[in-house]
Amino acid sequence: MTPRSRTSVRAAVLTATALFAACTPARVRERPIMVNSDRVANTDSLVAAAAARGEADRARLEARRDSLMQVAMSTCNGGTCAALARGEVVLGMNSAQVMAATRTTPEAWTVRVAGPATIMTPRTLSRTPRDNSGELAMVQLQNGGVSTYAYRERQGLRVVATAADTGITARNRVLADRLQKEGDDFLSAGDRALALDRYDRALLLNPDDYGLEYKVASLLDLQLRPVEALMRYQRFLQQLELQRIDAQGTQAAKLTEAVVRAQQRIVILRQETEAAPPPATPPPAGQPPVDPQD
Repeated sequence: MTPRSRTSVRAAVLTATALFAACTPARVRERPIMVNSDRVANTDSLVAAAAARGEADRARLEARRDSLMQVAMSTCNGGTCAALARGEVVLGMNSAQVMAATRTTPEAWTVRVAGPATIMTPRTLSRTPRDNSGELAMVQLQNGGVSTYAYRERQGLRVVATAADTGITARNRVLADRLQKEGDDFLSAGDRALALDRYDRALLLNPDDYGLEYKVASLLDLQLRPVEALMRYQRFLQQLELQRIDAQGTQAAKLTEAVVRAQQRIVILRQETEAAPPPATPPPAGQPPVDPQD
């Protein structure tokens, strides 16, 4: 065999060896996690230890809350003490009383100080502080006392800045105003059905709003629902005390115009409803319908 032949044979053998190695699956020898006769360690002790740590953390947190409540009660007055008992934030509270009312600790808040003002906001949005009235979005203190606070609600933020903003009546009034604004937006977009829906919901919260009553009456009138529109126009006029209307100003002129239009529509709708034929009474079962001319 010549040297060239031997070289060719050697190259062919190396090529075949490389191809065989490429086609053979690689074997990875890893140390097994467990082998025969091994036993799984008992996890009861681990679970018990974790439960003990959780209980200890809960006890420490409860102790801190109780300590804050004691500090808060030692500095409260009549109205503030009553709010603490209800678990509700009110104007004039200090920061310790805010935490006591919400059953929170400083870890739940981000506190920013700007001169005489202190702003408290939730540290995270996943677990925001709450009082008896809802979820708090912000609490602002002026010279150590709460001057403004806001609740996060479905329609947006509800801000409490005066005593008139507190209570269920004030809350309903704010929500009614927002629903009425949504209704106005829908009406501007040409969606009368959704506008009427928002107006109806707003009237449930603030039934004494005669301006909103007039909007509902007008929408029902446009939708050719005369009976409902008549009732709403009449209710609008009943709610409105004409003797308190100031004769001066644009608002008074608009209100007077609404009153005149409501009175006119009541006359027309009464005539339409009285002239409308009564609904036909279906014949008894098994009998043919009766011809009115017979």
